Amino acid sequence: MLPAEWSWQFFGYSLLFSAATIMCFVGAMRARRIEDDETSRGLVALLATTGGWAFFELGLLVVPSTTIAYGLYELSLIIGLATVGAWLYFCSAYTGRSFHRNQLYRRTAVAVYLVIVGIKLTNPIHGLYFATEFTATPFPHLAVEHEVIHWVVSGVAYSLASVGLFMLYEMFLDANYDTRPLAVLAAATAIPVVLDITGFATDVLLDVNYEPLGVAVFAAGVLYVFKDRFFAVQLANNVDEAMVHIGPEGRIQRTSERADRAFPMLADAAGEPFGSVFPTAAEKLGETDQILEWNRGGETKYYLVNDISATLGQTDIVQSVVFTDVTETETRRQELKRHNAQLEGFAAAIRHNLLNTLQVVEARLVHADEALGDGDLEEANESLVKASEASHTMTDTVDDLSVLAREGQTVEEMQPVSFAAVARDAFAAVEKDELDLAVTQGGEIWADESRLRNILQNGFEFAAYNEAATVTVSLRDDGFEIADDGDSPDETDVEMFFQYGRAVPDADAGMILPNLEMLVRTQGWDVTVDLEYDDGFRFVVSGASTDPTAAAMHDQSVAEPADPTVR
Repeated sequence: MLPAEWSWQFFGYSLLFSAATIMCFVGAMRARRIEDDETSRGLVALLATTGGWAFFELGLLVVPSTTIAYGLYELSLIIGLATVGAWLYFCSAYTGRSFHRNQLYRRTAVAVYLVIVGIKLTNPIHGLYFATEFTATPFPHLAVEHEVIHWVVSGVAYSLASVGLFMLYEMFLDANYDTRPLAVLAAATAIPVVLDITGFATDVLLDVNYEPLGVAVFAAGVLYVFKDRFFAVQLANNVDEAMVHIGPEGRIQRTSERADRAFPMLADAAGEPFGSVFPTAAEKLGETDQILEWNRGGETKYYLVNDISATLGQTDIVQSVVFTDVTETETRRQELKRHNAQLEGFAAAIRHNLLNTLQVVEARLVHADEALGDGDLEEANESLVKASEASHTMTDTVDDLSVLAREGQTVEEMQPVSFAAVARDAFAAVEKDELDLAVTQGGEIWADESRLRNILQNGFEFAAYNEAATVTVSLRDDGFEIADDGDSPDETDVEMFFQYGRAVPDADAGMILPNLEMLVRTQGWDVTVDLEYDDGFRFVVSGASTDPTAAAMHDQSVAEPADPTVR
């Protein structure tokens, strides 16, 4: 039975180093499940070497033989020094750096390690690393007194450990993550330094290496207490995108700085259900089409919404929703889709308009030839006139297609233009009989002036075709409208108005409306027909950036022609 005056101290030290040994080896087994191989390898090596270090320190205290205890202490110094390399390997791998792969660094580290090990092994000769003596205070054990080289090596080791800690802090800051959990772990790891100094300078503690206790606490914190945050940071560091980290109950744990900038409602949403804060994004996670269209400040952005999970073994410890900016790619895809539709429209126009017109010309020429054969000059002349008119229609169709081909590319640069001034120019170019133009709301609109003019011109041509007396244009908060007082639409399917080859509202309208829509699309806008408008025909163009109150438009009057000389 142990003497009462030292048994509690003996059991206290034995319990601490036994717990550190077990904790490190159990942690090493758990760390093997980490998905990132290099991070796993570094943490396993750190915990395994630290566990061995704690085990040999324990042996120093409990083994009764002075010779065996001395050998165990030598082994603890050798394996303890290896923890520095394992720590730096882990920090480099965890933070995504490549120091641990650099052959020069690795060879230098091994060389320095072997030199220091050589100094430790030759300590019985020079005695510059440590000295030992068997003591019975506070209980029988081999007491160690550290010499100058030990403290030099310890100083270098702690400096290198600080480099690794700096890597971790830098990554936490880059990922916009709370560094308090890391500070707690760092503080726990640094406590052994205080214990080492206390043991050296006073008789309050034994002069042994307390570092294994700190690493054991660090391992427990990383693998059990702060595991979700710790590995979520690594996940965030590997993905340079806007991210939202979600806990097991679907609640937002943390958001990256980039996510806060892109989606302001996420900035203060910690603890809230992700599905409630950002339902449109949450819905995208379960869809085949995971492209999120997001408009902010008048600018449309496209994000690929995806979720990835950080796992430890078979357990998902954190889900991260990643928003990848695919605006450029999605814009090109939509542009390609629009160009394909445009090509299909060309084909339909050629098939419907040109071929039909050619058939009319051919039939009229045959009829004229037959009339000449019968001596009916008047009938022959009438057929030739009809054939000529049809050929002019074909020429107009080709001109329309030419304009569309020339201006069918998506506009890349826009500038503010006077809506009323462009409307007047477009109106002046339209062939009309008794048609007046009124601008009821002027202002500025961001547009390509040439394309805007062609859009308005198509709208005015349709108003003339629709037997209107007045065509009215008005700037809106997000676009503009073109309305006439002619016939109201009979068709209830809006898309039919803008399809090439469709007789909507009738065949005589030709390609006016399909061309109008195509030119609208090149500006990145949308156009529709207001079927609820009862006073005629109204087109509504939306998606534009406008300023209806611009001072440049003050001269526009309401409900009267903007330029009475233009008829």
